[in-house]
Amino acid sequence: MKENLYENNMNELDEEKVNYQELLFRYIIHWPWFVASLLVCLIGAWVYLHFQTPVYQVSASIMIKDDKKGGGGGSVSDLENLGIGGMITSTQSIDNEIEVLRSKTILKEVVNNLELYISYYDEDEFPRKEMYKTSPVIVNLTAQEADKLPGAAMVDMKLTPEGGLDVNLKVGLNEYNKHFDKLPAVLLTDVGTFGFALKDSLSNGKIEGQNVTRSISAIVSQPFGVAKGYQWVLSIVSTSKATSVAVVSLMDTNIQRAQDFINKLMEMYNRNTNNDKNEVAEKTREFINERIKIIDEELGTTEDKLESFKRNAGLTDISSDAQLAVSGNAEYEKKRVENGTQINLVRDLAKYINNPSNEYEVLPSNIGLTDNGLTTQLDRYNELVIERKRLLRTSTESNPMIVNLDMSIRAMKANVQAAINGTLQGLFIVKADLDREASRFSRRISDAPGQERQYVSIARQQEIKAGLYLMLLQKREENAITLAATANNAKIIDEPVAEGGPVSPKPKTIYMIALVVGLGLPIGIIFLIGLTKFKIEGRGDVEKLTRLPIVGDVPLTDEKAGSIAVFENQNTLMSETFRHIRTNLQFMLENDQKVILVTSTVSGEGKSFISSNLAISLSLLGKKVVIVGLDIRKPGLNKIFSLPRKEQGITQYLSNPEKNLMDFVQPSDVSKNLYILPGGAVPPNPTELLARDGLDKAIETLKKNFDYVILDTAPVGMVTDTLLVGRVADLSVYVCRADYSRKAEFILINELAANNKLPNICIVINGLDFQKKKYGYYYGYGKYGNYYGYGKRYGYGYGYGEHTVKEE
Repeated sequence: MKENLYENNMNELDEEKVNYQELLFRYIIHWPWFVASLLVCLIGAWVYLHFQTPVYQVSASIMIKDDKKGGGGGSVSDLENLGIGGMITSTQSIDNEIEVLRSKTILKEVVNNLELYISYYDEDEFPRKEMYKTSPVIVNLTAQEADKLPGAAMVDMKLTPEGGLDVNLKVGLNEYNKHFDKLPAVLLTDVGTFGFALKDSLSNGKIEGQNVTRSISAIVSQPFGVAKGYQWVLSIVSTSKATSVAVVSLMDTNIQRAQDFINKLMEMYNRNTNNDKNEVAEKTREFINERIKIIDEELGTTEDKLESFKRNAGLTDISSDAQLAVSGNAEYEKKRVENGTQINLVRDLAKYINNPSNEYEVLPSNIGLTDNGLTTQLDRYNELVIERKRLLRTSTESNPMIVNLDMSIRAMKANVQAAINGTLQGLFIVKADLDREASRFSRRISDAPGQERQYVSIARQQEIKAGLYLMLLQKREENAITLAATANNAKIIDEPVAEGGPVSPKPKTIYMIALVVGLGLPIGIIFLIGLTKFKIEGRGDVEKLTRLPIVGDVPLTDEKAGSIAVFENQNTLMSETFRHIRTNLQFMLENDQKVILVTSTVSGEGKSFISSNLAISLSLLGKKVVIVGLDIRKPGLNKIFSLPRKEQGITQYLSNPEKNLMDFVQPSDVSKNLYILPGGAVPPNPTELLARDGLDKAIETLKKNFDYVILDTAPVGMVTDTLLVGRVADLSVYVCRADYSRKAEFILINELAANNKLPNICIVINGLDFQKKKYGYYYGYGKYGNYYGYGKRYGYGYGYGEHTVKEE
């Protein structure tokens, strides 16, 4: 029977590992904490939203010219019709251009151009309000000086209605104070020159519309740090892989500033891109201008010689034969002139490319060369050089891409040099043929006067120089057209706007977080407090610590009321409690079992109080009950029942079993059926007395004379006396006390039950304060002391199968 009861209790504990009702009740009883926490968190969220500056997302759509996706314009093809399209090359892709747009270099240029490294705040507002383009006072500091600041410069200004300004400047460990009677003014410091000026015009020495002193602050930061900050909040994303359209988004607290930033970013990007495109044309322009200067000087010298020769020779008519010879010779001389021009151009180009100062510089490509193969090689070489310069803006020369590109440039340069040498050799061969044919015609006019031959020679030189000069002038005009016809690489499709409201902070999200924190904070605190509690608080704690049955929960009593709490013909809460314990114990006792042992872990848990009132409750059934004080080291029954013969008790019998045990039993004035066998005098050898056979004989004698024998024993956690007494008991009542017994003590209780050191152990919880909310599940005792609402779980008998007791 005992094994079945213990097994049923274990099964019930396993099935109900988590008492959700109790868990919920543990938190609900602290509802004021939750209300206060929610109020504080919601008020904090409102304050945060009130003082937090809203952040907006400003977005714009842009289209970037991408050679791979057909994003380029038609300017290149138009220029090719003029014969100068070869000067314009492009190798950009949208991915590369997005990285260029997000680079710190171009962002720093935007920051410097818009002076975004200087922020203004209105200190008269609470919280202070940022002023973008609305500050009445402008602080001036060059970007170069701002880059050298040791830290952010804090400028506090007070602007008077008369136009005066008080300045307090803090930079690092240095502080400067200055008063200016009028603006503009300059403040010289060790870190730079700060200028102060009024944005609005003055009227009669006073600021229009201002009647009070205004407090304004400014923060001057390093432009590079500001650019890095904008790099974090700037987003550039391509809309799809099939287009060259991207969306530029910027997070900022000021919509106008974000719009200005995006517009300026596109302006600076197009300017830098156009400079890259025009680099070839600029180099070509420099080369042509140098050649024009040289040819102009040579042509002037030749014309002076021709003029002097004709004046000195006095030439007026030439014979018809000489004319025919000259005509034939002139045709080949013309070809020689063209050949000579090409030779000079190729030689100048070879000299230019072999010049070490022109390493990794673009080569002039549209200078009048007739060799299309050489022109193609020059264009391909220039494309590689331009790509290298573009990559170096956001990378270093040690980058693997730059290293590979350098190898390609050197290889291409070798090809260009080989092509130049090949072209020059071909021109020399043509020149030899032309010279041979020209000499044939020269022999035909060998008889012509020497003056005529000199005239023809000088005229030929003049013609060569004039042709070369006219060609260079034409190429210079074509190159100027190329510079003027450069189109922007990117354009804005949709202007930057802020769609919708602020993206941060989001009121719904903030209030939701406040709600979660407001609920979670008390839960966490209550949970942590629960982890730090090392004493039991009620039935729930005991059920988690042991599988032994709990036969009753005893309320906390007033110490002034005394230790006797059960009286006849009284339906008090305490009386009903002990009736409940009494009934449960009766069901646990089998036939002919009468001895109930009451113990605890340590003193002070109410062991004697429980045993005394349990004995009284049993005696009220009309049963003869004797309570035996076996805590012989510290007898307590004498004080509870106010016994007159304190020195006489069971110790005298245990010392001398020949005596009559019943002579030491004293009647009680509490109930006529209750008798007390006190502990008697404290012996010197209590353990030895309890180990003798005298205890067994004494209990047998008491069982014959009484219906129930209650043994009030010593705390089992302090001495071993109780374990010796356990051999004569039929049932053990282990007393623990709420808010007193430690949870660790249940290790001992479970060990005693597991090792069967005490028979048939059950638990009584003493000292429950029902006035506390944590014991709120005990309710409804009312006038008649019934356990209304105690429920199945807390019912009489605690679920011992068919023996469950109904309400009396």
